Amino acid sequence: MGLDDHLARFETLAIVGVGGFAGANLRFLAIDVGDPLAGILVANVLGSLLLGFLIYEARYTGIVDRTSRLLFTTGFLSSLTTYSGFAFWTATAGGPALGLGYVAANYGLGFGAVLAGRALADLVRGDDA
Repeated sequence: MGLDDHLARFETLAIVGVGGFAGANLRFLAIDVGDPLAGILVANVLGSLLLGFLIYEARYTGIVDRTSRLLFTTGFLSSLTTYSGFAFWTATAGGPALGLGYVAANYGLGFGAVLAGRALADLVRGDDA
């Protein structure tokens, strides 16, 4: 592996790190500003929507380049969304009924958000595709 390969790898790590820093801080603000249950839910659903859009946009049009996708998907969105926070707040939600409702909301809204992201990407693609 030559110097150029090492520099390219370092650049990729830096891009993912910058995105991760921003996503983690936004998630912290979402949790800190209000109810942690709502903050995690919003972060997970918004992250699912944006991830669905970016993945399908890449398949349909490829307008967003690889570097930007790494910044947003692997960096920003993977730090914005959180399984560990979701698991913790589900376990401490205040009873089995609220916990099950919270799981259903996260998964149901998350899957729906991915489909909405795909629909948005389809709109960007246009009718001529």
